[in-house]
Amino acid sequence: MELPVLLLALLLLVCGLFPTLESSVAAQEFDSSDEDPEPGFISASHLHRARRSPEVAPPDKCSYTFIVPQQKVTGAICVNSREPEALLENRVNKQELELLNTELHKQKRQIETLQQLVEVDGGIVNEVKLLRKESRNMNSRVTQLYMQLLHEIIRKRDNSLELSQLENKILNQTSEMLQLTNRYKDLEHKYQHLASLANNQSAIIALLETQCQRGHPVMVPRAPAQPQPQPQPQPRPSPPISKPYHPPTFNRNSQITNEIQSDQNLKVPPPPLPTMPSGTHSPSPTNIPSGPWKDCLQALEDGNTNSGMYLVKPDNTNKLMQVWCDQRQDPGGWMVIQRRMDGSVNFFRNWETYKQGFGNIDGEYWLGLENIYWLTNQGNYKLLVTLEDWAGRKTFAEYASFRLDPEADFYKLRVGRYHGNAGDSLTWHNGKQFTTLDRDHDAYTGNCAHYQKGGWWYNACAHSNLNGVWYRGGHYRSRYQDGVYWAEFRGGAYSLKKVVMMIRPNPNTFH
Repeated sequence: MELPVLLLALLLLVCGLFPTLESSVAAQEFDSSDEDPEPGFISASHLHRARRSPEVAPPDKCSYTFIVPQQKVTGAICVNSREPEALLENRVNKQELELLNTELHKQKRQIETLQQLVEVDGGIVNEVKLLRKESRNMNSRVTQLYMQLLHEIIRKRDNSLELSQLENKILNQTSEMLQLTNRYKDLEHKYQHLASLANNQSAIIALLETQCQRGHPVMVPRAPAQPQPQPQPQPRPSPPISKPYHPPTFNRNSQITNEIQSDQNLKVPPPPLPTMPSGTHSPSPTNIPSGPWKDCLQALEDGNTNSGMYLVKPDNTNKLMQVWCDQRQDPGGWMVIQRRMDGSVNFFRNWETYKQGFGNIDGEYWLGLENIYWLTNQGNYKLLVTLEDWAGRKTFAEYASFRLDPEADFYKLRVGRYHGNAGDSLTWHNGKQFTTLDRDHDAYTGNCAHYQKGGWWYNACAHSNLNGVWYRGGHYRSRYQDGVYWAEFRGGAYSLKKVVMMIRPNPNTFH
């Protein structure tokens, strides 16, 4: 191996080119190896003199070819790679071609995908157009239905208006009928009063004739003709107390009820003449309490322990009135101001009738707002309301204080604290003015008396309506809740069988 190297160095010295070799000549190092060298060729060209003096002319170029054994390359090899730039630019890299082919395939797949999407989008566009067309058709149909509905609403509103006008006409006719009924009852009351006076005069005439017959025997021939008037005053004695006091007492046989309650009274047999309840003594010319007292408690304290009709004169007034005193309801001394028991009396009345009072003193009656006002303002009074349903259940509601304001304040209700087992259905009406069909003082936009068919201290409208329509059997069907009800006891759709409102002095009143 050393011999070729020495020959190469010698030739370089001869040519004078050793110190000035071009920097592009490749230097190769070969290491010895145990393997046998294989023949090969190494070429060196373009050897120039690197350094030469400016005076000396460049020598002739020379090139040599050496055949040297090929050695195993173990180090770096420097090769002159200077080639024209055009050839380098035109050289194509296979890897880059593969990358370009890959990108082209990707682009092709994306184009195919886009074509598919375009086809799908075209179908969707057609469907959207169809949906828009159907939407426009549906909008036109909805508009048509809306117009039809609006037309129906306007028609129903017109019908409601006509119905309301018809109801108003019916109410007006009912009010006029009630006024005529009240006038008829007043005339009937006057007739009864005149009949009573005629009976009294007949009795007096009979007594005078008897005395004349006893004192003058010449008139004896008339005796056979006079036995009939003599026993007449016995079955119908004339009470010493006349009947102009409130409330007026009417004969039940001649009582005319309103058409609203007529269907409830058709099945009721004709009631007998007014009598006192069992266990009490009927008033007669010999056992009627003399009176008057300021209330039933004073009558009880004077020893009158029987329940019945008493003459009462409140303090600070000359007003006389007949009231029913319940001396057996513990502890006694109760004045009955309202009673419902058989539906025989119509309670759908006007303001003046509720003010003066009406009904049968020993049956269903209303004492009168003016009378209640004078009674409750002469001292502290409490209110007791007894209730009974059609199954025989009895409950009560008691209020520690009860009074009415004067008519100038429309008899406003004032009640105190409640206790009892019937539930509190009157406190909601506390502080409310009295309302009738012709005097609207309630908190409702309409007249509660028209709907509740009575007179009461309505709010908007009622939790209790003890002056409503008396329905037989309890549960009733009506367009409005117009029965005799106490909402906390059996509810507003249940008409109670018996209701009594009574007052009694309460010196230990607490509000």
